[in-house]
Amino acid sequence: MTHIRTLSPGTTTLEPAPAAARARPAVEFRSVVKRYGAFTAVHELNFSIEAGTLVTLLGPSGCGKTTTLRMIAGLEQASSGTILIGGENVTARSAAERDVSMVFQSYALFPHMTILDNVAYGLTVGGMAKRAALEAARDKLALVGLAGLEGRLPSELSGGQQQRVAVARAIVLEPRVLLFDEPLSNLDAKMRRQVREDIRQLQQSLKLTVVYVTHDQEEALAVSDRIIVMAGGRIAQDGTPRDLYQRPASRFIADFIGDANIVPALLEGRDGALGRVRVGMATLTLPHRDLADGPVELAVRPNAIRLTSDQDPSDGLLGRVHFAAYLGDHMEYEVAVALGGREVMLFARTPDVDAPLSVGDAVCVGFAPRGVTVVPP
Repeated sequence: MTHIRTLSPGTTTLEPAPAAARARPAVEFRSVVKRYGAFTAVHELNFSIEAGTLVTLLGPSGCGKTTTLRMIAGLEQASSGTILIGGENVTARSAAERDVSMVFQSYALFPHMTILDNVAYGLTVGGMAKRAALEAARDKLALVGLAGLEGRLPSELSGGQQQRVAVARAIVLEPRVLLFDEPLSNLDAKMRRQVREDIRQLQQSLKLTVVYVTHDQEEALAVSDRIIVMAGGRIAQDGTPRDLYQRPASRFIADFIGDANIVPALLEGRDGALGRVRVGMATLTLPHRDLADGPVELAVRPNAIRLTSDQDPSDGLLGRVHFAAYLGDHMEYEVAVALGGREVMLFARTPDVDAPLSVGDAVCVGFAPRGVTVVPP
């Protein structure tokens, strides 16, 4: 087995890969800080990524996720702290010495080369014989579904196909860590779904270690073993997609990971891990998450809101439809309700498209047993 230390064309070296290194955590950040003059872009990051997993760095623009990815790649140097790849301290190493490959948002393919030559380029620059490099490149193109297209130029391919070429060019080098920088942002919605599925299946079948950057919450939920959500250069929450969606650690996470209504409520007592939470006339039984009795906030997912024309609010809230939209397989509504002495607009999503509500309709708002959680302050 060999591994390729590479990041971009012309910076590739070929050397033996120590077998023991493959068993170590693939990436570790220990108190890593990145400053640009007086501005701190990343504040003391601490995390580790297990080999063979796909971990997504997710967050809004300016949160520090791309800077973090570039520090893994060696395109940015940490101001302080330690970065380890495969147990080796690479903090001061150049990009070419880190045994990583990056798939760029712009694909970065050579326009004058066939896609076969594009994929083989890193291998030939690293010293592999041309025949062997082309054979390896051909195998990887077949792996990403591009067999038979080896002689085409990048300009003769669709955006999705060009992205697959970029992936093949990265994995042919057998890097310890594969990095994706917003890889689907140039594709349309349908192609994004297809390519993200391809990336996930490839990562799982080859047991690749992947660090993936995106600002798209749905994309992160679909492809990740773990998601590290960043905000303001810090880690806001680190967990599985299910953890983040069902047990958000803060109002920011609840609102950022999928749509959520933030609703004022009252925690009125507890029985073990469960608490009695009152919202209007409705009483819900939810994990209290160690919060004290009194005012709390709930994150309510749009599909957890039940809308009926029943005017008895004994187990819910009275409201009025403010906005309605038909979206094929479901309806979306905005419903105005009175909560905590003020008007609150709730966003609801329902599967009933045959008997839709209309703007101005009075409704009773209820809550499903799933999709509602107490949010820590």
